[in-house]
Amino acid sequence: MNTGDPAVLSEAPVSCELTDGCITCGDVAVVLTVVEASGPDARCRDDAGRTEDVATELVGAVAPGNRLLVHAGVAIERVEG
Repeated sequence: MNTGDPAVLSEAPVSCELTDGCITCGDVAVVLTVVEASGPDARCRDDAGRTEDVATELVGAVAPGNRLLVHAGVAIERVEG
């Protein structure tokens, strides 16, 4: 559940809102930076400073600083550069 802080998003939202919901549930994938990696998931941050947990099984092990292309909470590709 969203805490009201736009920088802290819910781990399992009941519904997404365009202004305050998931940062990865739009029609396009977004590039996020890994902040912390833990098992099959990673805490990632967008350029606006918002964070979200992302499943990383499709891209393998990640480390802080890695950049990932993410859609619907799932990393689908690594981004170089």
